[in-house]
Amino acid sequence: MIPYDAIILAGGRARRMAGADKPGELVGSRSLVRRVADAVADAGKVIVVGPERELGGVVFAREDPPGAGPVAALRAALPLATAPAVALLAADLPFLRAEHVRALRAQAAPHALLVDEEGRDQWLAGVWDTRALSGALRAYQGQSLKGLMAPLNPRRLALEGRPWFDCDTVDDLQEARMNVLAEWTALACKELGVDPATVDRDLILNLTKDVAHGVARPAAPLTAYLLGLAQGAGTAPEDAVARLTTLARNWERTTMETLTDG
Repeated sequence: MIPYDAIILAGGRARRMAGADKPGELVGSRSLVRRVADAVADAGKVIVVGPERELGGVVFAREDPPGAGPVAALRAALPLATAPAVALLAADLPFLRAEHVRALRAQAAPHALLVDEEGRDQWLAGVWDTRALSGALRAYQGQSLKGLMAPLNPRRLALEGRPWFDCDTVDDLQEARMNVLAEWTALACKELGVDPATVDRDLILNLTKDVAHGVARPAAPLTAYLLGLAQGAGTAPEDAVARLTTLARNWERTTMETLTDG
């Protein structure tokens, strides 16, 4: 595959997230923009269009005026790209992986674009011939990425793992975070020799939430660990979670009664 640079657009206004710093939102231990940058770590150059932030190994650019839209952002970044191909990506693709980018590069003839599960084009998830894209951009007067790129007739790819999924809303962000939790649960169960089907994740999460709120935050993981020990030893009652939940919710009152007993 020919060398490529990557352009990540991270300067949107996030209107559906009340203007939050969407690229900086964490999914797992990494921000959304960091996740996308990691997916293109093998690029010759990674160009992030948006406000500068702590994000090592990238070059920053800024559209003029800030927030002017993806075409303006592309105009600011594309002159910095020197490789024969360029990956153009949104900064809010939590499920994008390096293998997805490799698949796009392998299928680019000379352009390739992701489509979602309903076959809709994802204009901010593709690989393009740099020279052809630069020529199209010079001749283009509009503001629509589709208007700019559709005439280039990219090859359309449907890939597993929902690499096209973007976080436009708070619900989208929560879904991405829960997906990370599901991945971790599966890996942890494999490591521990536990059948994931036997793990009621939501029940445990609700228990730890009640313990964190009712007792103290560090008590939440400790309680989950103690419950696991009891389950493994066969000493946990059938209603163990319900008992612990009640104990946590009544913790402050119980403690006060103990303090005033004498």
